[in-house]
Amino acid sequence: MTIRKPASAAVALMLVVGACSSDDAATIEPAAITLVTYDSFPDAETSMNEALQAFSSETGIAVEILVAGDTGTMLSKAALTVGNPEGDVMWGIDNTFLSRALNEGIFEPAARPVGAELPPEFTQLSPDGLAVPVDFGDVCVNYDLAWFADADIKPPTSLSDLIDPAYSDLLAVQNPATSSPGLAFLLATIDEFGDDGWQDYWTALRNNGARVFDGWTESYYGSFTGAGGSGRPLVVSYGSSPPAEVIFAEPARKEALTAVIESTCFRQVEFAGILAGTEHPNEAAQLLEFLVGETFQAELALNLFVYPTNSAVELPQEFIDFAVVPESSRSVGPERIDANRSNWIDTWTSLVLG
Repeated sequence: MTIRKPASAAVALMLVVGACSSDDAATIEPAAITLVTYDSFPDAETSMNEALQAFSSETGIAVEILVAGDTGTMLSKAALTVGNPEGDVMWGIDNTFLSRALNEGIFEPAARPVGAELPPEFTQLSPDGLAVPVDFGDVCVNYDLAWFADADIKPPTSLSDLIDPAYSDLLAVQNPATSSPGLAFLLATIDEFGDDGWQDYWTALRNNGARVFDGWTESYYGSFTGAGGSGRPLVVSYGSSPPAEVIFAEPARKEALTAVIESTCFRQVEFAGILAGTEHPNEAAQLLEFLVGETFQAELALNLFVYPTNSAVELPQEFIDFAVVPESSRSVGPERIDANRSNWIDTWTSLVLG
């Protein structure tokens, strides 16, 4: 559920984030492993990078970051290199791709159990422990508080409300074939309306003027009135978008300008695992443990706007005040997603864009 940045034009970027001092290097050759991750990983020096540097200082294990594109691209590359991986640990496979990753055999067991202490709601998605849950969040419909305060209608409260003519031409969504939140929103509608009803819902949504964008950035900043866009006070975004609007506000403000329709939220969980065939299994296990440890987990919220799966980690005050974590998020089982993803997207494309 990462607040996504535009994908890098480069297919891969490597950044060394840990190494020994020059004096130590003369006598000790540090172990070096590669963390393969997605294109939302910070591309500048941040506290996340500093946390990895601390890991390197404590363990003598240098960590190189290999940014391998979006989640689908990253997984496709890993599937082609099973047994001879580009790196040692991969982080960023979410529950919409989890079954595919496990079926492709891209992960191998850690030398010792990792993440067993994490909440069962996350670990049960990969009960064999091959994939360890690192973070989670929700994709939800967001709305512009000021726009609805001045309008003659109240904000919608459900997915069904969005096809009401009162909300005609007000919603921005993303293409599930090209966008992670777009796919999550499609899955939310499948969860709500079932295999026999979601197509009729999307036909009605299209006829009610929902506008489709290729990605989140264009829909949120280009169209959503709550973020300075034009014309649309409803957008598919994240439960953590309201605190992001407060944190990055210029000039500073103390109140969120946007809110979340909780009944529309679909839960995303992101996983890490040791890549099958790694030449550094012990070091990889140490890094995997670090990713779910309190030091690294504490950096997730303000860097990627996701929630730590480690429940011992305290959240920033902005998340406590403004973010939304529904008591019961929508979900679709990873195996069902894997079996139907392509067909669902093809059907959606024919209905909505055809």
